[in-house]
Amino acid sequence: MTYNNLQIEEEGGILLLTIQREKALNALNQETMRELEHFFGEDAPGRDPLRGIILTGAGSKAFVAGADIKEFLDLDAEAGRRMAKHGQEVFFLIERFTRPVIAAVNGFALGGGCELAMACHLRIAGEHARFGQPEVNLGIIPGFGGTQRLIRYVGRTKGLELLLTGDMIDAQEAHRLGLVNAVVAPGKEVEAARTLLSKIAGKGPVAVAKVIEAVNAVFEDGTDGFSREVEAFGATTGTEDFKEGAAAFIAKRKPDFKGK
Repeated sequence: MTYNNLQIEEEGGILLLTIQREKALNALNQETMRELEHFFGEDAPGRDPLRGIILTGAGSKAFVAGADIKEFLDLDAEAGRRMAKHGQEVFFLIERFTRPVIAAVNGFALGGGCELAMACHLRIAGEHARFGQPEVNLGIIPGFGGTQRLIRYVGRTKGLELLLTGDMIDAQEAHRLGLVNAVVAPGKEVEAARTLLSKIAGKGPVAVAKVIEAVNAVFEDGTDGFSREVEAFGATTGTEDFKEGAAAFIAKRKPDFKGK
């Protein structure tokens, strides 16, 4: 697939994925959503070695300032349901990706942009970043998972307040609430995300994937997360990585994980 709105750069097993719609504040139109779907569903899983992905937006004003509202104007109820379902499916691909995905939030993360950041496993925000789900200001609600993920991160009470008022919060408040992992100087978001991914890259790749799987199970309807953890633990104990990790621990040396 030819990507018109995504720029891909790879270095040392870490991939930088940039949404390139700066003039539109990187708003998520349907073409961009299809490109994200292809990238996380078909392209990225086959890239090896790949230790993690940093997702950011072009320019310094916005990570993603929302969805492209112009594409909403002719929607009826059924078309709206189809759009929301597709958006959730795309963001599930990110949330369930087997390598860590870090959002480097370099500005506004509003509406679909906030939902996209929350679908990533971790979030690094610049000091000037702003987060919010302002959909009620337009007479609609978040449709790409915002009503579900926001309350997981900040709690029901604060999450409902933000969803019902459409208010924005700054990076420091997002950090205090647990929505982001760290706040850094503007322009340092990708660097900080790369540092964090480099640290994670030194761990056992199979174990990292199983941690993501087990944590995601907490939020899956009808899934016993504790049982999923048991299965994931068992799967890791039978790997070459575990044998290497244990041997390295005993020998007091750095492990050389192969992802097997």
